[in-house]
Amino acid sequence: MNFFNKISYKNIACLFSCAIFFIMTSCEEDLTKANGNKSKNFPSQIINNADIVQRDSGFVSLKAKAAIIEKYELIDSPYIVARKGINIEFFDKKKPKTPGKITAKYARIFEYKKFYEAKGDVRITTNEGQRFAMQSIYWDQKKRRIYTKDTVYVTMEDGSTLVGANGMTAKDDFSEYTFYNSSGDVSSKRLKTPQ
Repeated sequence: MNFFNKISYKNIACLFSCAIFFIMTSCEEDLTKANGNKSKNFPSQIINNADIVQRDSGFVSLKAKAAIIEKYELIDSPYIVARKGINIEFFDKKKPKTPGKITAKYARIFEYKKFYEAKGDVRITTNEGQRFAMQSIYWDQKKRRIYTKDTVYVTMEDGSTLVGANGMTAKDDFSEYTFYNSSGDVSSKRLKTPQ
Protein backbone atom coordinates (compact mmCIF):
# COMPACT_ATOMS: atom_id res chain seq x y z
CA MET A 1 0.00 0.00 0.00
CA ASN A 2 2.86 2.29 0.76
CA PHE A 3 4.25 1.51 -2.68
CA PHE A 4 0.98 2.55 -4.39
CA ASN A 5 0.87 5.84 -2.44
CA LYS A 6 4.37 6.70 -3.64
CA ILE A 7 3.40 5.98 -7.26
CA SER A 8 0.21 8.01 -7.07
CA TYR A 9 2.03 10.98 -5.48
CA LYS A 10 4.62 10.82 -8.27
CA ASN A 11 1.88 10.62 -10.91
CA ILE A 12 0.00 13.54 -9.36
CA ALA A 13 3.21 15.60 -9.21
CA CYS A 14 4.00 14.73 -12.84
CA LEU A 15 0.48 15.58 -14.02
CA PHE A 16 0.54 18.83 -12.05
CA SER A 17 3.90 19.78 -13.65
CA CYS A 18 2.58 18.98 -17.13
CA ALA A 19 -0.55 21.02 -16.50
CA ILE A 20 1.51 24.03 -15.38
CA PHE A 21 3.74 23.65 -18.46
CA PHE A 22 0.76 23.63 -20.85
CA ILE A 23 -0.90 26.56 -19.09
CA MET A 24 2.33 28.61 -19.31
CA THR A 25 2.85 27.66 -22.96
CA SER A 26 -0.68 28.63 -23.93
CA CYS A 27 -0.28 31.96 -22.10
CA GLU A 28 2.95 32.67 -23.98
CA GLU A 29 1.26 31.95 -27.31
CA ASP A 30 -1.61 34.30 -26.46
CA LEU A 31 0.85 37.05 -25.47
CA THR A 32 2.75 36.57 -28.73
CA LYS A 33 -0.44 36.86 -30.74
CA ALA A 34 -1.54 39.92 -28.79
CA ASN A 35 1.84 41.66 -29.22
CA GLY A 36 1.87 40.83 -32.93
CA ASN A 37 -1.30 42.86 -33.43
CA LYS A 38 0.08 45.98 -31.74
CA SER A 39 1.19 48.90 -33.87
CA LYS A 40 4.89 49.09 -34.70
CA ASN A 41 4.53 52.62 -36.02
CA PHE A 42 6.49 54.38 -33.30
CA PRO A 43 9.90 56.07 -33.53
CA SER A 44 12.87 53.78 -33.02
CA GLN A 45 15.18 56.82 -32.75
CA ILE A 46 14.51 60.42 -31.72
CA ILE A 47 17.06 63.18 -32.21
CA ASN A 48 16.48 66.50 -30.44
CA ASN A 49 18.09 69.68 -31.80
CA ALA A 50 19.45 67.79 -34.80
CA ASP A 51 22.40 69.30 -36.65
CA ILE A 52 23.29 66.96 -39.52
CA VAL A 53 26.16 67.30 -41.99
CA GLN A 54 26.27 65.03 -45.04
CA ARG A 55 29.54 64.63 -46.96
CA ASP A 56 30.35 63.21 -50.37
CA SER A 57 34.05 62.31 -50.76
CA GLY A 58 34.96 64.88 -48.10
CA PHE A 59 32.86 67.64 -49.71
CA VAL A 60 29.98 68.94 -47.55
CA SER A 61 26.92 68.34 -49.73
CA LEU A 62 24.18 69.06 -47.19
CA LYS A 63 23.61 70.62 -43.77
CA ALA A 64 20.28 70.15 -42.00
CA LYS A 65 18.88 71.51 -38.73
CA ALA A 66 15.64 70.44 -37.06
CA ALA A 67 14.16 70.78 -33.58
CA ILE A 68 13.31 67.08 -33.56
CA ILE A 69 13.83 64.20 -36.00
CA GLU A 70 12.09 60.84 -35.57
CA LYS A 71 13.11 57.63 -37.35
CA TYR A 72 10.42 54.99 -37.94
CA GLU A 73 12.36 51.82 -38.82
CA LEU A 74 10.14 48.98 -37.55
CA ILE A 75 7.49 49.20 -40.27
CA ASP A 76 7.26 48.00 -43.88
CA SER A 77 8.07 51.41 -45.39
CA PRO A 78 10.53 53.05 -42.96
CA TYR A 79 10.76 56.83 -42.94
CA ILE A 80 12.24 59.82 -41.14
CA VAL A 81 10.09 62.78 -40.12
CA ALA A 82 10.77 66.32 -38.92
CA ARG A 83 7.40 67.41 -37.46
CA LYS A 84 8.58 70.74 -36.07
CA GLY A 85 10.21 72.01 -39.23
CA ILE A 86 13.52 71.71 -41.00
CA ASN A 87 16.15 74.03 -42.42
CA ILE A 88 18.45 72.57 -45.10
CA GLU A 89 21.43 74.02 -46.93
CA PHE A 90 22.56 72.08 -50.02
CA PHE A 91 25.92 72.67 -51.68
CA ASP A 92 27.02 72.34 -55.30
CA LYS A 93 30.67 71.65 -56.12
CA LYS A 94 30.49 74.34 -58.81
CA LYS A 95 29.50 77.00 -56.23
CA PRO A 96 30.57 75.61 -52.84
CA LYS A 97 30.44 78.99 -51.07
CA THR A 98 26.84 79.78 -52.09
CA PRO A 99 24.48 77.11 -50.74
CA GLY A 100 20.90 76.61 -51.81
CA LYS A 101 18.35 76.58 -48.98
CA ILE A 102 15.08 74.83 -48.18
CA THR A 103 12.86 75.56 -45.18
CA ALA A 104 9.54 73.92 -44.31
CA LYS A 105 7.31 73.38 -41.28
CA TYR A 106 7.25 69.60 -41.89
CA ALA A 107 9.39 67.12 -43.80
CA ARG A 108 9.33 63.36 -44.37
CA ILE A 109 11.97 61.18 -46.03
CA PHE A 110 11.48 57.65 -47.35
CA GLU A 111 15.12 56.54 -47.55
CA TYR A 112 14.61 53.23 -49.40
CA LYS A 113 12.37 54.80 -52.02
CA LYS A 114 14.58 57.91 -52.18
CA PHE A 115 11.45 60.04 -51.94
CA TYR A 116 11.20 63.30 -49.98
CA GLU A 117 8.30 65.59 -49.13
CA ALA A 118 8.17 69.00 -47.46
CA LYS A 119 4.99 70.80 -46.37
CA GLY A 120 3.94 74.06 -44.77
CA ASP A 121 5.36 77.38 -45.99
CA VAL A 122 8.02 75.72 -48.12
CA ARG A 123 10.73 78.15 -49.21
CA ILE A 124 13.52 77.22 -51.62
CA THR A 125 16.41 79.46 -52.64
CA THR A 126 18.78 78.07 -55.27
CA ASN A 127 22.49 78.82 -55.25
CA GLU A 128 21.85 81.03 -58.31
CA GLY A 129 19.39 83.23 -56.44
CA GLN A 130 15.96 82.02 -57.60
CA ARG A 131 13.40 81.95 -54.79
CA PHE A 132 10.40 79.59 -54.76
CA ALA A 133 7.45 79.66 -52.34
CA MET A 134 4.70 77.02 -52.12
CA GLN A 135 2.82 74.95 -49.54
CA SER A 136 4.23 71.54 -50.46
CA ILE A 137 6.91 70.00 -52.66
CA TYR A 138 7.98 66.44 -53.49
CA TRP A 139 11.37 65.18 -54.65
CA ASP A 140 11.77 61.83 -56.39
CA GLN A 141 15.53 61.39 -56.16
CA LYS A 142 15.56 58.28 -58.40
CA LYS A 143 13.92 60.23 -61.24
CA ARG A 144 15.78 63.43 -60.31
CA ARG A 145 12.48 65.36 -60.42
CA ILE A 146 10.86 67.87 -58.08
CA TYR A 147 7.15 68.63 -58.36
CA THR A 148 4.12 70.20 -56.72
CA LYS A 149 0.48 70.81 -57.63
CA ASP A 150 0.31 73.85 -55.35
CA THR A 151 0.53 77.42 -56.57
CA VAL A 152 4.21 78.32 -56.91
CA TYR A 153 5.52 81.87 -56.53
CA VAL A 154 8.94 82.41 -58.09
CA THR A 155 11.29 85.38 -57.95
CA MET A 156 14.21 85.06 -60.35
CA GLU A 157 17.71 86.38 -59.71
CA ASP A 158 17.03 89.40 -61.97
CA GLY A 159 13.92 90.36 -59.94
CA SER A 160 11.35 89.10 -62.45
CA THR A 161 8.42 87.12 -61.02
CA LEU A 162 6.29 84.19 -62.06
CA VAL A 163 3.24 82.45 -60.64
CA GLY A 164 2.54 78.83 -61.54
CA ALA A 165 -1.12 78.58 -60.52
CA ASN A 166 -1.34 74.80 -60.98
CA GLY A 167 2.12 73.81 -59.82
CA MET A 168 5.38 72.91 -61.48
CA THR A 169 7.87 70.17 -62.22
CA ALA A 170 11.62 70.72 -62.33
CA LYS A 171 14.91 68.92 -62.59
CA ASP A 172 16.30 68.49 -59.10
CA ASP A 173 19.20 70.84 -59.86
CA PHE A 174 16.68 73.54 -60.96
CA SER A 175 18.33 73.75 -64.39
CA GLU A 176 14.94 73.30 -66.10
CA TYR A 177 11.35 74.09 -65.01
CA THR A 178 7.85 73.47 -66.28
CA PHE A 179 5.10 75.64 -64.77
CA TYR A 180 1.38 74.99 -65.20
CA ASN A 181 -1.07 77.83 -65.88
CA SER A 182 1.66 80.41 -65.35
CA SER A 183 1.66 84.19 -65.42
CA GLY A 184 4.15 86.90 -64.55
CA ASP A 185 6.96 89.04 -65.94
CA VAL A 186 9.73 86.50 -66.34
CA SER A 187 12.37 86.19 -69.02
CA SER A 188 14.40 83.03 -68.66
CA LYS A 189 15.87 80.68 -71.26
CA ARG A 190 15.42 77.73 -68.92
CA LEU A 191 11.69 78.29 -68.55
CA LYS A 192 9.22 75.94 -70.27
CA THR A 193 5.50 76.60 -70.29
CA PRO A 194 3.19 73.87 -71.66
CA GLN A 195 0.75 74.99 -74.33
